[in-house]
Amino acid sequence: MIKNIFQSRKLSGLCVLTILLVSVTILLLTNDTIDLFPYLSLSYLRRSSLSDIPTSTPISSPTNDSSPPRESPVNQTRVDDHPNDQDLELDWLKDDKEWNVSLKIDWRRCESPDYMPCLDNTKAIKKLKSKRNMEHRERHCPEPAPKCLVPLPQRYKVPLPWPQSRDMIWYDNVPHPKLVEYKKDQNWVRKSGPFFVFPGGGTQFKDGVIHYINFIQKTLPVLEWGKKVRVVLDVGCGVASFGGTLLDKNVITMSFAPKDEHEAQIQFALERGIPATLAVIGTQKLPFPDNAYDVIHCARCRVHWHGYGGRPLLELNRVLRPGGFFVWSATPVYQHDEGHRNVWKTMESLTTSMCWKVVARTRFTKVGFVIYQKPNSDSCYEFRKNKDPPLCIEEETKKNSSWYTPLLTCLPKLPVSPIGKWPSGWPERLTDTPVSLLREQRSEESFREDTKLWSGVMSNIYLYSLAINWTRIHNVMDMNAGYGGFAAALIHKPLWVMNVIPVEGEDTLSTIFDRGLIGIYHDWCESFNTYPRSYDLLHSSFLLTSLSQRCDLMEVVVEIDRIVRPGGYLVVQDTVEMLKKLNPILLSLRW
Repeated sequence: MIKNIFQSRKLSGLCVLTILLVSVTILLLTNDTIDLFPYLSLSYLRRSSLSDIPTSTPISSPTNDSSPPRESPVNQTRVDDHPNDQDLELDWLKDDKEWNVSLKIDWRRCESPDYMPCLDNTKAIKKLKSKRNMEHRERHCPEPAPKCLVPLPQRYKVPLPWPQSRDMIWYDNVPHPKLVEYKKDQNWVRKSGPFFVFPGGGTQFKDGVIHYINFIQKTLPVLEWGKKVRVVLDVGCGVASFGGTLLDKNVITMSFAPKDEHEAQIQFALERGIPATLAVIGTQKLPFPDNAYDVIHCARCRVHWHGYGGRPLLELNRVLRPGGFFVWSATPVYQHDEGHRNVWKTMESLTTSMCWKVVARTRFTKVGFVIYQKPNSDSCYEFRKNKDPPLCIEEETKKNSSWYTPLLTCLPKLPVSPIGKWPSGWPERLTDTPVSLLREQRSEESFREDTKLWSGVMSNIYLYSLAINWTRIHNVMDMNAGYGGFAAALIHKPLWVMNVIPVEGEDTLSTIFDRGLIGIYHDWCESFNTYPRSYDLLHSSFLLTSLSQRCDLMEVVVEIDRIVRPGGYLVVQDTVEMLKKLNPILLSLRW
């Protein structure tokens, strides 16, 4: 049924497929999809690869881009250039004289090519009463949101393709050499001609991350990278070589670090094509659900786990799956001077009070690590002599409560079986019923329908009918991911998807992690915690109509423009009415 529906072109109804290309030519597909998506429209738009930011746009947008073609530094060919297919145009588009009309907007430039509104709000940061607990690294969004356009770095080039990008990137795309000198003895990154090169070293694995990862597996074989362990959180990730290497083992890692003196480390990670986000364990919860990650890793991540009343470690406990593991590679594990011994004793006391147990402690070359395991039931909590930290009350651990929420000072109660059990091994967990839905029959049915639907839409439309050059797509974001069906349908492509769950909608992020995918909470009325030019493709399914009821649509579009790489894509599935509002704004930005 899905195949027949999506192969139809010119049936009546409001459901359409609209394709907008970089040259502002328009390809459209119409489909009778009322049973699946009432009032559906799908817009496919391509961001201009021009290096100049429009400062003033004409009222009428040209039908052809008169600028010279942008050449790829990789193969010296045009990025993509698709002819206009007049047969795909719809009657409503032909009759709508305003469709090809751009808004007349005098766009202004942001001051920095790396501008991140909620992390670069210097006025708000200067007003903070304290920076003791990393408050200045947390989100401080300006009001109103800025409507400036981020300029490209000088001599910006089309990013190198995956997997080449994992080992080297263009220097001009992230022209920040500070880490080369600062970490020169640790093999983080080196400059070689026009490139940054990543040898695979790190603070705790100077001799190479591959040997380090294999040694962790050898030390604790039950980890089973890529089978039992699928989703990992890397705290204070540096340039994300740990997470980038684990991709070869079918493990997807959410690497995160704050914007700090380790200049542009997350920008390096994303330019390399490795999943990463900007975050800090300060005074607020991380934007992840409870019981999400199979393994959490910290290699000299500079977090004082025992500080701030132990709240940072309690936050790890919250997001770690019951029975999950924390790999801590740090000097207190293997150095024995008085200062390090005191830190170890404090850590030992805190982990014991949380019922974590040490399952391995060893040395690796000149460093070492310890592996803790979180309990998989509440029984240990009840037998503690001193019930400190206490168990949380239900109100403190309600769903979708990880957005601008203070860190816990308590231990969340662990889910009971079957919800609390470990998911199936990979890749079975992608399609098996997520453990978070085992007690919700209606949700399980919705999950099955969603998975089936996106499998059909992806194979019949997205992969072959939108003229997207998928060979150049690696960093993908689903702006309202639902159950993660869009990402699951792309699982065999050499790419990764950041699944975003809007905080105002249904909380399905636990389900996404149960499936072996990664994701994050966000409010799209604010800027996302990422550097400009981070993603090759953004996908939005029925998000913008609901979002426009409480947000300024133009601010959302400016944020999309900031996130998407030049030459990248935006796929919008929404009502025709929303597309008519959206298109003039994007045309003014030379999409």
